[in-house]
Amino acid sequence: MSDVKRMGYCVNGEWKMSTTEKYMPITDSSTGEVIAEVPCCTAEEVDSAIAAADEAFKSWSMLSVAKRVQYMFRWRDVLYAHKEELSVLCAKELGKNIKEARGDVQKAIEPTEEACALPSMVQGDACMQVTTGYDTATYRMPLGVCAGIVPMNFPAMIPWGWMVPLAVATGNTVVLKANSNTPLTSMRMMELFYEEAGFPKGVVNLVTTSRVEADILLTDPRVKAVTFVGTTGVGKRVYSVAAEHGKRVQAQCEAKNHALVLEDCNLEATVNAIINSTYGCAGMRCMALPVVVVQESIADEFVALLKKKAQAMKVGCAYDEETDLGPVVTAQHKKKVCDWIQKGIDEGAELVLDGRDIVVPGFENGFFVGPTILDHVKPGMSVGDCEIFGPVTCIKRVKNYEEGIAIMNANPFANGSCIFTQSGYYSRKFVMETDGGMVGVNVGIPVPSAYFPFSGNKDSFFGDLHVLGKDGYRFFTRAKTVTTHWFDENAAKKVVGTWEGSTESISDKN
Repeated sequence: MSDVKRMGYCVNGEWKMSTTEKYMPITDSSTGEVIAEVPCCTAEEVDSAIAAADEAFKSWSMLSVAKRVQYMFRWRDVLYAHKEELSVLCAKELGKNIKEARGDVQKAIEPTEEACALPSMVQGDACMQVTTGYDTATYRMPLGVCAGIVPMNFPAMIPWGWMVPLAVATGNTVVLKANSNTPLTSMRMMELFYEEAGFPKGVVNLVTTSRVEADILLTDPRVKAVTFVGTTGVGKRVYSVAAEHGKRVQAQCEAKNHALVLEDCNLEATVNAIINSTYGCAGMRCMALPVVVVQESIADEFVALLKKKAQAMKVGCAYDEETDLGPVVTAQHKKKVCDWIQKGIDEGAELVLDGRDIVVPGFENGFFVGPTILDHVKPGMSVGDCEIFGPVTCIKRVKNYEEGIAIMNANPFANGSCIFTQSGYYSRKFVMETDGGMVGVNVGIPVPSAYFPFSGNKDSFFGDLHVLGKDGYRFFTRAKTVTTHWFDENAAKKVVGTWEGSTESISDKN
């Protein structure tokens, strides 16, 4: 423990050591070794972060759009310059393999590039001569302090892609609650944000806390919006408490994405896509594909090929270039995933491939779970309905399209859904009928680019405006509609009557 680095928190561009007595360990998921400790910041320290953001908002919101965009261009270049460093750190603390970690950082860069298009995206609407002599325009105005509550599974993309770029570019300031299991990537990005990108102090602030202190972000009147990613149970609470306190809220929550595989699919291409989407990031992503609903006529062939390709994956150290499947994030999370596998067996599913006892030579203490396949998962089995968040595939067999879509839409989550078929008729029908908010046709991970919203439905999302795309710009801004009237003083004297105190409408006067 003597080599373990004790981290601080960042307020007003300065790193401070917490006065707390409680610190949370951060592990290298591949080795199991504790590499850092982060503070459970006190209520006073969270309050100081909000105060710094609130003070910074006064000047940052008044900065011209052109100048804010120049900061975003600079920040984009800093991220590219440090992409490899950040990727290794992400792989180490989280466990996703290095190639996926690079994708995590890239997905923070893309929304930053989108934010550079701010002058076009936040233009309002206007109409001259709405009525005689009167012009009306709607402007998009910043909200104020925005809080971001971050999950563990995308330590670069979610805080620095989904939460910071559009909020900051539109003139807001931010308080991030970094995840207590994977904060190091975000903390390093916080350092770069000020040291190399040169943003004004207080524009973004970062704390690590327990849920008790995080609740301050939901109730403090200085916080105007809350963006959250995490479990559905917590998301519902965040949405209800923050909304009750008058805040704008978006809560991205759990998923149990399903794929429908019809008998006319290209089997090889389909299995390849499902391998990537199911086992990528060790299944720790809300756009994973943990359930495959496959037509009975090809189910045996599909499962055999899926098992063959899954067994060929190299399980290993996250920051080894040859690794296909890295560890899960913590020892506790490994136990949770393994418990789910056992529960699936107890519920009657057939264990086709078991990843619970896998050992990686040289990394015996890492948190590894190998690819796992459970076949003949029936409706009502919790393993097929609840989010596992690990490299586990559940196979549900169906007779036809109609049975498949019914099973999929019966699930309470609707983040994403996919269909694999060569039929234009069924693919179009699927797009219209699926409850999934992000839909793939022969695409295993239908995550849209940053220019479109990440649009989950049902128990996968609570709010009105999703992250990114036009929804993102609207979430971080409010409408202000202004009506103006200019007139010649001499001409005005000729007007019969006066506007002041008049009960007549503008249209009545014209």
